[in-house]
Amino acid sequence: MSMRLYDSKAQALRDFLPIVPGKVGIYVCGPTVQSSPHIGHLRSALVYDQLRRWLSYRGNDVTFIRNVTDIDDKILLNAKGTTEQWWALAYRFELEFTAGYQRLGILAPTYEPRATASVQEMQDIIGRLVGNGHAYPAADDSGDVYFDTRSWPAYGELTRQNPDNMEAATDADPRGKRDARDFALWKGHKADEPATSAWASPWGSGRPGWHIECSAMAARYLGPHFDIHGGGLDLRFPHHENELAQSTAAGDAFANFWVHNGLVNTEGQKMSKSLGNSVYAAELLDQARAIVVRYYLGAAHYRSTLDFHGGSLAEAEAALERIESFLDRADRRLADTRFAGSGVEIVPDDFATAMDDDLAVPQALGVLHDTVRAGNAALDAEDLHAAAAARGQVLAMSEVLGINPLSPGWAVATDEPAMVALTALVERLLDDRETARQSRDYAAADRIRDELVAAGITIEDTPSGAHWSFD
Repeated sequence: MSMRLYDSKAQALRDFLPIVPGKVGIYVCGPTVQSSPHIGHLRSALVYDQLRRWLSYRGNDVTFIRNVTDIDDKILLNAKGTTEQWWALAYRFELEFTAGYQRLGILAPTYEPRATASVQEMQDIIGRLVGNGHAYPAADDSGDVYFDTRSWPAYGELTRQNPDNMEAATDADPRGKRDARDFALWKGHKADEPATSAWASPWGSGRPGWHIECSAMAARYLGPHFDIHGGGLDLRFPHHENELAQSTAAGDAFANFWVHNGLVNTEGQKMSKSLGNSVYAAELLDQARAIVVRYYLGAAHYRSTLDFHGGSLAEAEAALERIESFLDRADRRLADTRFAGSGVEIVPDDFATAMDDDLAVPQALGVLHDTVRAGNAALDAEDLHAAAAARGQVLAMSEVLGINPLSPGWAVATDEPAMVALTALVERLLDDRETARQSRDYAAADRIRDELVAAGITIEDTPSGAHWSFD
């Protein structure tokens, strides 16, 4: 079965077949580094990490490009009136995004280009558009260059809009435009802008418009025709609509599939600065283990709206602990038996079917948890062969989803001073409990157990002794 993906341009599920068999090129609109990342940025990055991991598991060689928009109106505005250079501000926030991605276990892109490093490629596309009549310099000598939306009959095809019904583009001074819907490809340098934010061009000193940046970077690193263009639903218009128009008008086939992830609400409301309900990445990652945050952000279908509420992370923690507890229990029981390490790490067919069906992660997680339950039942029945098989499948599925607790990136640092001290105290109490049991002082043994449980420690008594874990 081939994978099916929802193509936003076709507004339908389509069979996904790479342009070059076995090789997949993905371009994802990365952050505009004007301020700190929020939960929506993390969710979007995670969605495409899941897609990339699944395509790789299916045997494809994936080239994954995620850009950084490091020159933009808002970046210049946020640096204005401060002692910080605009490029320093952009880099400072870029580092925050990178730190959030790394904490969530998001794989580094094959390459992560900055817009400021591809200005020549942007000018080349603009030159082609001016040359073929699909763009024009402003008549007011401002140095602005606009895309002529009326010259391109397909304009509006991505979002199924009639240009007559579109709102005016607000990304540049409208006085030099032929039509209010025309958008800026190049912005002439303004007197109140830093000299460092301008590049020489055939149309005068200036800087690129937002939309042309991604067209240039996608083509530079993936070629004029590539497999998947991804981004948040909020980017469909005007950003992706304008990318598609300018790239195809310049003669590039551009993306075969347009994939958009849903947005994030907080307590049922759309996140916005005016409501003061934005949840920032650092804040979210301080509320729970990073692997738990990843589980939560990746558990819903990628096209759905994700709602963050007070119990979200607790629910994710409970679900992840079921996986961790099974793996821990299986490893202890299978140790020193012929079944240790024997489970083949291949995902079950039902899991693969779900992932191939437009990346249906909720159904895939259902298969994962069903396998955990079956594995626990096998351990209860002392069916070690079935338990080992379940363990292998659980590891394979959780690895694909990036939530494998045994992956080195998620390993608990047991050598940290606090962990060393906790381990010594718990194990000393377990020794005292075992001594009390041997002396038939069951009241003392129960008291020690109750104290550990009250402190959030789970105790499991096994033939090989007592084992503990965090509740």
